[in-house]
Amino acid sequence: MSELTAMMNIGKEMARKLTSVGIDTPEKLIELGSIKAFRKLKEVYPNVCLVHLYTLEGAICSTEYNRLSEGKKKELKAFSDYLKGADND
Repeated sequence: MSELTAMMNIGKEMARKLTSVGIDTPEKLIELGSIKAFRKLKEVYPNVCLVHLYTLEGAICSTEYNRLSEGKKKELKAFSDYLKGADND
């Protein structure tokens, strides 16, 4: 878990959640990608939100989540919105 918390944007709580869904190293997070990691988190923690997705992407890209490009934010928001719609079906 301490390896995960060494990544930008990943605090102890996020690291705990990631570890609980089988993502216990930065390498695993990077390999999986933010969207797949977020989907895994959403299955166990339905209250994770778009900010969590931004946080994961920022960690993977070594950038503050609020400094992601507008294009990347739009892409991630579209995915988050899609998941919300799928949950309502």
